Amino acid sequence: MALIIPVRGFTPEIGNDCFLAQNATIIGDVVMGDGCSVWFNTVLRGDVNSIRIGNRVNIQDGSVLHTLYQKSTIEIGNDVSIGHNVTIHGAKIHDLALVGMGAVVMDDAEVGEGAIVAAGAVVLSRTKIGANELWGGAPAKFIKMVDPAQSREINQKIAHNYLMYSKWYDTESEEK
Repeated sequence: MALIIPVRGFTPEIGNDCFLAQNATIIGDVVMGDGCSVWFNTVLRGDVNSIRIGNRVNIQDGSVLHTLYQKSTIEIGNDVSIGHNVTIHGAKIHDLALVGMGAVVMDDAEVGEGAIVAAGAVVLSRTKIGANELWGGAPAKFIKMVDPAQSREINQKIAHNYLMYSKWYDTESEEK
């Protein structure tokens, strides 16, 4: 069972039909929508400020989400995929965005709807990535526009796949 830790009077709120890996850690002021998955060794640290996560968001293995005390928060929209070993620190990620493996997204950065942050990218503080833009590199720079329909299809497929994967770990359904 995931480690759920209340702190400073805040207890994490988890939506319906969510998968929390056994060694995921969710702390403090975290509110998660429905159909989400938080994978192995992931930490959502809402101890110093709030983390708000929409519906059908997958936060993959080894990722860390944190904020700055009294300064930054995390907001993640619907149908967002956060790749393996991603660090998000006080940023806003809009619907249908994808943050690739090993990327870092810093305080007050914003990733637009349907945007893609390439694997290994470093999105500096206060960077604004527009809707359907692909950014990569360290520091991250604009690479090209992404077709909105293609982005929506890919990100909804990934979100659906992660919901399917999470069902493989549901011991109650295996017993039936």
